[in-house]
Amino acid sequence: MRLGLILPTWTTGPLRYQEVLEIAKEAEAAGFDALWVTDHVLLPSTNEELRRRAGATIHPDAVAEPEGYLEAFTTLTALAVAIPRLELGTLVACTGYRNPVLMAKMADTLDDISEGRLVLGLGSGDSAGEHETLGLPTDSPVGRFEEALQIIRGLFRQGEVDFSGQFYSARAAQLIPRGPRPQGPPILIGTLNPKPRMRRLVAQYADVWNGWQGYTDASAEVAQAAIAQIQDACREHGRDPSTLVLTTSVRVNVPGSGYRPAPDERPLSGSPSEMADVLRGHAALGVEQVQVALTMGGREGVQAFAEVIRELS
Repeated sequence: MRLGLILPTWTTGPLRYQEVLEIAKEAEAAGFDALWVTDHVLLPSTNEELRRRAGATIHPDAVAEPEGYLEAFTTLTALAVAIPRLELGTLVACTGYRNPVLMAKMADTLDDISEGRLVLGLGSGDSAGEHETLGLPTDSPVGRFEEALQIIRGLFRQGEVDFSGQFYSARAAQLIPRGPRPQGPPILIGTLNPKPRMRRLVAQYADVWNGWQGYTDASAEVAQAAIAQIQDACREHGRDPSTLVLTTSVRVNVPGSGYRPAPDERPLSGSPSEMADVLRGHAALGVEQVQVALTMGGREGVQAFAEVIRELS
């Protein structure tokens, strides 16, 4: 099993790319296999968002600060040059923020720059408030997502697509020049408590599935239930489940971080050997990579988690 680090590219104050780069270099030295970047622009300043980020009860009069992000594809392009070995990915890129032909072109170009190390994680977006901030439509998110998937996957697989849908169209669009992989970078689709329609999209369009457990329970038992759902969906829609790569994501409560989980949240915690045992449970289910979000930012959090990586080794 491989381990990925979800880089902290978000902030309510100042943040420079150089800080993220130093964390990425520390992750490489610690033994991580992949670097992942989330895709947001500006999350609105609402108390609900503050509660989600804090994972705890807050005072009714508390005021949340808007949360800004380094742009995902720009950051990954810089990392592709600076960190020449590790896999790179989006967890996940919102198809509503960019034209799907443009997103396919961006991803294929980044795959070329990284010499075939990109995994393109895609999603419909989880913040209606952010869509409103950007002046983007909020209706029919899954319908829009499916049409974007059809265009992006078609361009990756055939190099061209002619598509006319309810939300998107692409007229004789082509990927010229092509990136290093004839089928394009693999597409990852992540799910959190997925409804049948989203499970169908995973079965039909994903090369890689991600089960997001960052806000819930990091245990292998929770992962097993989610995997069973996705594999059942594969069989229902005529796909061999063994052709779908399985990944999961968990939050790691790093000792000393001061993080207070929400009442219904059970992040990965304990001693390095206890955390390693939980991750071995994921591996036993056929999970090929676990992406971790550390509750202690900066190089210190990566250095603390390095003890877990050594346990796994």
